[in-house]
Amino acid sequence: MDILFGRNKKEQLEPVGAQVTGKIPPWLQGTLLRNGPGMHTVGDSRYNHWFDGLALLHSFTIRDGEVYYRSKYLKSDTYNANIEANRIVVSEFGTMAYPDPCKNIFSKAFSYLSHTIPDFTDNCLINIMRCGKDFYATTETNYMRRINPQTLETLEKVDYRKYVAINLATAHPHYDAAGNVLNMGTSIVDKGRTKYVIFKIPARAPEAKRKGKSPLRHTEVFCSIPSHSLLSPSYYHSFGVTENYVVFLEQPFRLDILKMATAYMRGVSWASCMAFHREDKTHIHIIDQRTRRPVPTKFYTDAMVVFHHVNAYEEDGCIVFDVIAYKDSSLYDLFYLANLNQDFEENSRLTSVPTLQRFAVPLHVDKNAEVGSNLIKLTSTTATALKERDDHVYCQPELLFEGLELPRINYTHNGKPYRYVFAAGVQWSPIPTKILKYDVLTKSSLTWREAGCWPAEPLFVPAPDAQEEDDGVILSAIVSTDPQKLPFLLILDAKSFTELARASVAVDMHLDLHGLFIPESDWPSSNQAASEVPQDPASDSQGPHRPAGAGGLGFPWRTAQD
Repeated sequence: MDILFGRNKKEQLEPVGAQVTGKIPPWLQGTLLRNGPGMHTVGDSRYNHWFDGLALLHSFTIRDGEVYYRSKYLKSDTYNANIEANRIVVSEFGTMAYPDPCKNIFSKAFSYLSHTIPDFTDNCLINIMRCGKDFYATTETNYMRRINPQTLETLEKVDYRKYVAINLATAHPHYDAAGNVLNMGTSIVDKGRTKYVIFKIPARAPEAKRKGKSPLRHTEVFCSIPSHSLLSPSYYHSFGVTENYVVFLEQPFRLDILKMATAYMRGVSWASCMAFHREDKTHIHIIDQRTRRPVPTKFYTDAMVVFHHVNAYEEDGCIVFDVIAYKDSSLYDLFYLANLNQDFEENSRLTSVPTLQRFAVPLHVDKNAEVGSNLIKLTSTTATALKERDDHVYCQPELLFEGLELPRINYTHNGKPYRYVFAAGVQWSPIPTKILKYDVLTKSSLTWREAGCWPAEPLFVPAPDAQEEDDGVILSAIVSTDPQKLPFLLILDAKSFTELARASVAVDMHLDLHGLFIPESDWPSSNQAASEVPQDPASDSQGPHRPAGAGGLGFPWRTAQD
């Protein structure tokens, strides 16, 4: 386990050619760009949690049947400060860093004070976001780092707080057909209020203000929702959208702000200030995009932890949404590096198993319906919504599948009825050992697996002439636990789930988290040879493009005021 999780990975600074077996579809041209933790020790210091590791970007560029790989560490301020000091000097969520013991007492006192309201890390290791023509490495703090998606060079640091009053933000935004970005974050104790803020970033600056201006300057607040607890806001990793609504789960996995403010002085990490309250409810917020206001009915379900929404859509007066749910927060605890040891297999059996669950929420509640009656009349699901007194509705999900994570869909169906979920299989262990294609209509599944292989999040890329939802390919970066087998990029036919090709590379590949595919149509025109990696598409003068698997919604956004 330490080889895969605790050992620092080497950069591959220059593109290296892969050995391709099988046949890559000739239409598949572009770059798969991925992000995840790659360095877990600096000097003699060590991160406590796997999710704290320094961000390592890597990419597979596919052109004319050939594949080229490269990787680079994100040169964040956090990375640079740690490397210069040869020790961890910037705190991460699971690892608190402390000043040099040789520094004087005044320096220590200032450090205590500065951590009361922390300036979070810019170690953006979770995902890649596209905004207009720019690409950003993202995490869950208020910082992003713009990157060159072809060279993987780190560019400027971006602080969300310059554009919207949030301290935390998700790394899983949504995109509409024009490339506009919808995301949400938490504003901690802003003017006495802790709230969740949904905001829009346009794909491009308005015409009259476009020259030299970033679309981020035109970020606008779409809606804000007060936290149920002023001093303990919910943790959340993603949210859902339909064509007319936003779905947000305020779950009882909460961050205690008062404990966080004193964590540094108490010598504990910020992660220790998070707790799962199994006796509490999970509040289901439904926000109408047309009015920019929450639906007044108070929907809730049992306590659970959700990291990933799968999809949501509207059907016969209801919102149907699918999530990967856990019974508790034990998954996060398992990924402390101290637990990634020889007892990992046994420890993982104590972890809550992720389940694909379907919820149904009625958009209009009949005031004359009897208390205790089921308000869901859909024949497509067994999920229920039971009417209670005082405009409360208790939602019970339908269990669709057990043992999958890192879900992706054909994003052209995002916010709309859909059929297929592509995910990593994690039965009885949070470590993926297979890739799944689950059919939510027939409740059947297809599987790819190979001994000694750990697949990353599977990403769907549609074929250019796609007629059906699963016309396309699945891409997944595979890390091998067999020293005799090189890591490789796997290319599956998404319909049959059979292997089309693999591109093996003699590199020190790391386990990643999330990413996106940039089609060749987003590359600038050039006379480059097939063996060259294309130049930065940020110089493309064409209009905004959606990353593969990103887009399709026409959000009716308007200028909003908080």
